[in-house]
Amino acid sequence: MDRTFLAVILDSYTEEEINGKKRVLLKLKPSLAPYKAAVFPLLSNKENLVLGARNLFTHLLSHFPVAWDDRGNIGKRYASQDEIGTPFCITYDFQSLEDKTVTVRDRDTQKQERVLQSDLVDFIKSRVN
Repeated sequence: MDRTFLAVILDSYTEEEINGKKRVLLKLKPSLAPYKAAVFPLLSNKENLVLGARNLFTHLLSHFPVAWDDRGNIGKRYASQDEIGTPFCITYDFQSLEDKTVTVRDRDTQKQERVLQSDLVDFIKSRVN
């Protein structure tokens, strides 16, 4: 078990330099990642955003392991989840209140896309398996 774990961690550990800044991430295969996604409210001091994000977090938690993070700014939250290998970060923002979509950020590419909240479980499951 020790050697297998070490091999997976060493293979997954990655350092990238983007615009002069070092980025550390754990590119774990999504099926091996301890958390499949992390949910963030865009702002932790806006009650309606926190409540919506918390409800989404609770819903996703019934399907797979999910992390919650509302500390610091959004960039620090992304970096923290990248370092522990979480493949997807979901941000609940003001647009989420209006059209029931959320922003999903891919750990490896840093690309973001809007996804309907009702499609989110299937979206993540299709990319994790």
